[in-house]
Amino acid sequence: MKKAFVRALGIAAAVGLGVALTGCGGSSGTTGTVSGDGEYDGPKVDITFWHGWTGGAAPTLVPKLIEKFNSEHDNIVVKNVPQEWGDIAAKMPLAIKAGKGPDVAVLHGDDLATYAAQKLLLNADDIVKGLGYSADDFPPGVYEAGDYKGTQYAIPWSVTPLGLFVNKEVLSQAGITDIPTDQESYTAALEALKGVGIQGEWVDGYVFTGTFEFESLLWQFGGDLYNEDVTEATFNSDAGVQALTWMTDLIKDGYSPANVAQDGNIKALLAGQTAFNWNGVWQTTNSAFADLDWAAAPVPQIGTEKAVWSSSTHWVFPANKGQDKNKTAAAATFVKWMNDNSAGWAETGELPAANDVRNDPTLVQNYPNLQPFMDELEYAHYETVSPGIAEANALITTAINEALNGKKTPQEALDDAAKKADQILKQNQAKYGG
Repeated sequence: MKKAFVRALGIAAAVGLGVALTGCGGSSGTTGTVSGDGEYDGPKVDITFWHGWTGGAAPTLVPKLIEKFNSEHDNIVVKNVPQEWGDIAAKMPLAIKAGKGPDVAVLHGDDLATYAAQKLLLNADDIVKGLGYSADDFPPGVYEAGDYKGTQYAIPWSVTPLGLFVNKEVLSQAGITDIPTDQESYTAALEALKGVGIQGEWVDGYVFTGTFEFESLLWQFGGDLYNEDVTEATFNSDAGVQALTWMTDLIKDGYSPANVAQDGNIKALLAGQTAFNWNGVWQTTNSAFADLDWAAAPVPQIGTEKAVWSSSTHWVFPANKGQDKNKTAAAATFVKWMNDNSAGWAETGELPAANDVRNDPTLVQNYPNLQPFMDELEYAHYETVSPGIAEANALITTAINEALNGKKTPQEALDDAAKKADQILKQNQAKYGG
């Protein structure tokens, strides 16, 4: 585990978060403060931490991190409360309104605006400033996911970009040793694989991972999911049609079978039935790869510019009714400590968001398969920041599925989805405020 580092900015400024958090709720007695290097000096408090890390290495790793944090802080005890992400979505808003929510939690990037619009999160501007964080501490674009209407509500924790997974043994059957990087080389590889009876990429119409591939291609062709103020869907633009047509052509040209099931593509890669799979960095921890001759690489540039989809997770400070300022200050200390000690998080198949940690050479030495995903971060695109956006996003997957199954042309499928998405965006404006 990487030792905690101290930000130069943080050393210089001791910031009283207790003062900054006035108006956030009740706190009896002395109000503690947090210094710029993240140390809390208030009375001893117990804080609760909600997160959805219930699979992979996380159930082992998180308790170890919390145990170490607790052992280093006499005045803070963190209570670990893991649960399914779906349970968090169902429970946390009501718990916060009742004053029974966590003191700190982790949310995905596309959930932040929904919580912020409902005033379920504390304004974290002073916490972020006090801890010395800025957008420059994280990959381009990810810090901004925590900004809703000019207020910062979150601190990035991890990023999970899409990449190209390659079965090298299958690829070699077509006489290819170099992993393709652009449309010309990728198409040539697919054609060569087809020549030896192999369908080189199995494309699916599900979120994991057809939707992520489509969005990567959309951005590569110069498009975007929505307009700037997220009042209109734009994924049915010429760029969107080009992206989805590229995917349907994989089937039409015989490079992919039709009707690929959910996760059928990664299973085909592992079974030696195909050579390529566009999938997330989380697959680097898939134990099924152990006996495979494989490699990971950046997704090929099919369009006119480099772009790739990525998700992100963020720390948030819930605005519980009567929230104790000392607990929030202690939670800020916990967040700072966790980010500083996040190098081992790569074991879960996620990239630490903190640049200082992720760019430490020892991280890639320990997890060499992460390098291509790290190389993509300079041009990665993250979740759309808009309350209630998940419902509109679901229509994108519907369109992809309809086009890949031949029910509609790419243009028809995207137009129909965009029309419905516009209605949802309008409803969201009325529900959450424009």
